[in-house]
Amino acid sequence: MKFVDEATISVEAGKGGNGCLSFRREKYVPKGGPDGGDGGDGGSIYLEADSGLNTLIDYRYTRRYKAQNGEGGMGRNCTGSKGEDLILKVPVGTTVIDIDTNEVLMDLTEVGQREKVAQGGFHGLGNTRFKSSVNRAPRQTTNGSAGELRNLKLELKVLADVGLLGLPNAGKSTFVRAVSAATPKVANYPFTTLVPSLGVVRTERNRSFVVADIPGIIEGAAEGAGLGIRFLKHLARNRVLLHLVDMAPWDEVTPAQAAAVAVEELAKFSQTLADQPRWLVLNKIDMVPAEELEERCQAVVDALQWQGPVYRIAAISGEGTQPLVGDLQNFLDERAQAFADDPELQEQENEVRAMIDAEARLHIERLRAEMRARKEAAEDDDDFDDDDYDVDVEYVR
Repeated sequence: MKFVDEATISVEAGKGGNGCLSFRREKYVPKGGPDGGDGGDGGSIYLEADSGLNTLIDYRYTRRYKAQNGEGGMGRNCTGSKGEDLILKVPVGTTVIDIDTNEVLMDLTEVGQREKVAQGGFHGLGNTRFKSSVNRAPRQTTNGSAGELRNLKLELKVLADVGLLGLPNAGKSTFVRAVSAATPKVANYPFTTLVPSLGVVRTERNRSFVVADIPGIIEGAAEGAGLGIRFLKHLARNRVLLHLVDMAPWDEVTPAQAAAVAVEELAKFSQTLADQPRWLVLNKIDMVPAEELEERCQAVVDALQWQGPVYRIAAISGEGTQPLVGDLQNFLDERAQAFADDPELQEQENEVRAMIDAEARLHIERLRAEMRARKEAAEDDDDFDDDDYDVDVEYVR
């Protein structure tokens, strides 16, 4: 299946039904009077988070959605039926943005969460509503109001407690396989991981957290190189980032250089995201000669001027992963308890997440504008390949 994490749609709520102009006309009922009924309300449009979805692919092909109109009023004081509401299912973690105002309307982060995005039109009034002692035969009615029309952008960000950051072949997918039941593809070539994948890490019977594996970033990712820039936004919701560094790289880049590249590209994408809690994980220590291990590890720490937590692991064999997983679980539990004890901390967290989203959105839009300009400049180039400049997220598993 295809993984699509952005889509643009337009939604239009149903129009309210018009009021009816009618009078009673019965043989033995003199002066029957007005009996025009009201119209029905137009249907509204809702978005609902569904745990069974993990992509916005459906909204890539169908872009216009309209709810049912309300039925017009009828004689004998019959009210028109209400238009049926339209419920659109989206993956959990979808952010909804009004394109016209650039306002973030809602964030669907819980299974079953349902939010209204377009209000249905109000019903029109029949002439019965206007009768009075001085107006025995009113001919006034009102029409139903139009339904709300919105142009929306849907952005999907995977929901995970822990996000993995690193260059291709750093061992991120191997780490996910080692600590969870997830089985992302693992191979000895760059960009084995093409789409984000999630794994549930169970430390005890009732304690667990979710880890997200995203495609690796390379030098120049912030300017559009590789795949990472398109998926870094999926780290915006994580409580903590694990920066995995390959201690036995297959190319000529040293571990210290690789670690610096990842941090630099992350900061270019969003400085606020780069300032979030991040742990350093030195992977593939089993492939480094014992006499060189300490020197290589210290070189990475010095290159990053690192002062936070440092872990040495060999993901393929599981060496060192259990202490790391246990510390992650404790860290996440402590943060969850802190948020429960002080609601203001949660509000501050939400503000930070909103800032990261805004920075990421601006960066991606700037990048797309540059790509479009380069594409227009290369229209006459016979060797031009449109795929080289396409930043829409749509890859085949």
